[in-house]
Amino acid sequence: MATIPRVTTAVPHTARPLQIDQVEDLLKLQKAAQKINSILDLDQLIDKVVNDVARSFGCVDADVYLHDEARRELVLACAHGCAGCAVHGDHHSLKIGKDGMVGHVAGTRQMRYAPDVRKDPYYIGCEESTLSEVAIPLMVQGELVGVFSTSHPELDAFPPDHLRLLQALCAHVSVAVHNARRFQKERQQREEMSREAREAQIIQRALLPKNSPLIPGFALSGLSVPAREVGGDWYDFIPMSEGRWGMVLADVSGKGTAAALLMSATRGMLRSLAEARCSPGEVVTKLNQLLVDDFPAGRFVTLVYAVLEPASRTLTFANAGHLPPLLVDNQGARLLHSKAGLPLGIGTSSFPEVQVHLDAGSRLLFYSDGITEAENPQAEEFGTERLQSLMSEPEVSGERILESVHQFANSAGLHDDATVVLLET
Repeated sequence: MATIPRVTTAVPHTARPLQIDQVEDLLKLQKAAQKINSILDLDQLIDKVVNDVARSFGCVDADVYLHDEARRELVLACAHGCAGCAVHGDHHSLKIGKDGMVGHVAGTRQMRYAPDVRKDPYYIGCEESTLSEVAIPLMVQGELVGVFSTSHPELDAFPPDHLRLLQALCAHVSVAVHNARRFQKERQQREEMSREAREAQIIQRALLPKNSPLIPGFALSGLSVPAREVGGDWYDFIPMSEGRWGMVLADVSGKGTAAALLMSATRGMLRSLAEARCSPGEVVTKLNQLLVDDFPAGRFVTLVYAVLEPASRTLTFANAGHLPPLLVDNQGARLLHSKAGLPLGIGTSSFPEVQVHLDAGSRLLFYSDGITEAENPQAEEFGTERLQSLMSEPEVSGERILESVHQFANSAGLHDDATVVLLET
C-alpha cells in the first residue's frame, strides 16, 4: 500500500464539512485512479489525470510536471485552465529546489499546501484568480517522477479529506506515469531497432548480385532468404578475365546484424583476393589468414568458392567447412565430397581444390544449411535426400527449391538463413 507523505502547509487549515456532491466526485475520482495503470500512452494518461482533477475540484489550473534527470529540471507535460501555459515552452521548465512551489516540492519530496498563496514564500503567480494551491510529488520507490499541482479560486479550498484523496490519487498517478514512460522508451527503442534493421536489410540486399550473369552455354542464378531482417548467408558472382566467373556461397556463424556485419567484411576481402588471379585454394587460404586475425573469438565462416571456365566447361572449387556441392549429370545426383578445410577464422588450415567437368545438361548446386536443416512441425529435417530428389526434377530452380523448403517447414517456419546458387548447362 502506498504511504501518504507528510504534508507541509504555510498556514494551518480550518476544517469545514464537505458537501455530499463533492464527496461523491472525489470517491469517483479515486475509483477512476485505480484504473489508470492500464493506460500506457503517456500523453493520454496525463491529460486524463489533469482534466479529471480540474473538473472534480472546480480548479483554476491543474498541471503535471515530469522530471528530466539529465537536465535536473521539471518539464511541463500537461496543463489545464492556465491560458498562459504552453506545454514544452522554455519558460515552463522549472529548476528543482528553486522555482516556485513545484520546484520546492521536487527538492523536498514532500507535499506543500498553500491555503493562501499570497502568504506563501514559494508561490509564483500565474493565474490572477488563484488563491490556494497544492503541489504533490510523484514518487516511485524513492525516485522522483514528477510533480502534480492544482490551484483554486477560493481561499483554503482543499480540506484535509481532499488532500488525502489527492495524495492517494498521486500515488496511483506516480506508478502509472513511471510505467508509461518506460513503455514509451521501450517502444522508441524497438522502433529505432526496427528502422536500423530495415536499413541494414536494404544495404545487405544491395551487396547481393543484382542480376544473373550472362555466360554462353550456362545459366547461373542465386537466391537468399534470411531468417530475420538481415542474415549471415551470402552469395556472389565475380567476373574475371578470359570469360571466367568466380562463384561463392558463404554462411557466417550466428544470425542477425552481427552476422551481417561479418558477412559484409568477408565479402569485401574475398572480392579483393579474387581479382588477383589466384586459384580457389589460394584465395580461400589467404582469406582465412585475414579472418583469423580479424574475427572475434567464436565467430567463423563456412564457404565454398569456385571458378568456372566456360571454354573448357570445368569448375574448380575449394571448400572451407561448408556443405558439399550437389551435382546432377548423366550419372545421377551426387554430393561432391572432398577434403574440406576448417571453417574460416578458426585457425590455420589447407584447402584442397576439386575440379569438375560439366557435361551438357548437368546441374551444380551450392546451398546453405538453412536448406537441409529446415525442420517440419515433427522436427524432421529436409535433408540431402529430398534435395537430391528435387534437383533431379526437370524444372528445378532456386525458387522451386526454396518454395519446397518453405512448404516442408510449414508452420514451423525457417529458423536459419536459406541460400542457393544453381549452375546449369
